[in-house]
Amino acid sequence: MKKLDKITPQNEDFARWYTDVIKNGDLMAYGASKGSIIFKPLSFGIWDNIRLALDKKFKTKNVQNVYLPLLIPESLLQKEKDHLEGFNPELATITEVGGKKLNEKFYIRPTSETLFGDFFKNEIESHNDLPLIYNQWVNVLRWEKTTNPFLRTREFLWQEGHTMHANSLEAITLTKEMLKVYEDFLKEYLALPVLSGQKTEHEKFSGAEFTLTVEAMMKDKKALQAGTSHYLGQNFTKPFNISFKNKDNQQEFAYGTSWGVSTRLLGALIMTHGDDRGIIIPPKIAPTQIDFIELFANKNESIHLKAKELVNQLLENDLLVKLDDSDKGPGFKAANSEIHGTPLRIELGPKDLENNNVVLIRRDTLERKVVAIDDIVKEAKNLLNDIQENLYNKAKERLNSNFVEVSTYEEFKEVIASGKWVLAPFDGDGEIEKIIKEETGATTRCIPFQLPIEIKNDKCFYTKKKTNRFVAFAKAY
Repeated sequence: MKKLDKITPQNEDFARWYTDVIKNGDLMAYGASKGSIIFKPLSFGIWDNIRLALDKKFKTKNVQNVYLPLLIPESLLQKEKDHLEGFNPELATITEVGGKKLNEKFYIRPTSETLFGDFFKNEIESHNDLPLIYNQWVNVLRWEKTTNPFLRTREFLWQEGHTMHANSLEAITLTKEMLKVYEDFLKEYLALPVLSGQKTEHEKFSGAEFTLTVEAMMKDKKALQAGTSHYLGQNFTKPFNISFKNKDNQQEFAYGTSWGVSTRLLGALIMTHGDDRGIIIPPKIAPTQIDFIELFANKNESIHLKAKELVNQLLENDLLVKLDDSDKGPGFKAANSEIHGTPLRIELGPKDLENNNVVLIRRDTLERKVVAIDDIVKEAKNLLNDIQENLYNKAKERLNSNFVEVSTYEEFKEVIASGKWVLAPFDGDGEIEKIIKEETGATTRCIPFQLPIEIKNDKCFYTKKKTNRFVAFAKAY
């Protein structure tokens, strides 16, 4: 156990707080190459649980996992020009091997639409081969100029789903269904409420017909794009000649989708739930749900023996428990548990053993509860459920209470400067979105499927034209 450093309060400097809790929580280390990070056991354990839980949900949509190569030949990427232009500044290029120049450049995948396109064209002959619903869990590389651990690193982990369909309706339906999978998963496991909607034309994925998104609000009220689902139409199937014989025996191009979430979710989890004591991990995704801390066991061996017995009892009841039997003092052990975000702490000391009790301490509220040893399993499970629910409810309240409607651009600037989100009628195009971003730092987050507040205006706050399109704006990560 390393020495714990002071954590900068959130309200003093949120960015510094984020760095402090990541460092103290032992989540990552910086990699040898600039802009890369090493996932330590705690952060990778969270990601592993995300992968396992989300993969189960994918299986309900008949998703099959595959793995495609890391390198994309230049000739392949050139087939979809819009896609190439969207990623061009971030592409890492291999031009020589062993000191010899290659005849063709290779790119390290920033995403895999082109690789899947090349793969799918040889997999499909008739409508009987469709749909193909594939996913891969991989690393990708994007040469970001500005990096931030978990939020924006050059190399990161993600899942990317890619599908092929016989008609547009089926593809559009799956695009929507996968976004709902993300929305439900984020709520159930990460206790993360989101605003679901469609990206504007300016903000959609390069090469997509449209992009759907789930947007989360961090504790500093900045937005974070938590996941996206793209309807690609025939934008990739035509360049890659992915066609099939339909039921009328006519040759037709297939329809595609792609969708993904990444290790950005770790950043979202930290900034949604964390406090000035460290991170807080929702129980359903926590690698360790309970830290069992024995107090003064070096003076009383019975405490250690009872602690081991109770830990085994909790483990047998499918709870993830870690025993802290180190020689550190009670204060250090408690702080160490808190800073690592373990949802529940159980303490057993001499008086507790004497009274046949244990003390349960919630990480989210720091409330202490004395319970009988015989009730430890039932009480622990109840509290973990309460913690999961409370984390979601607090985050949901924060999201819902920070939308503001505006009717003028001046009002817009004031609301954005205050840190809140704007939700208002907007019919501006991409050029206006660029101006707004340059002048305020805010970007369009989505056109919500459901409005979280009542909108009374029917005129765009910027152009003053009547519109029935309502758009959410915020500063974002």
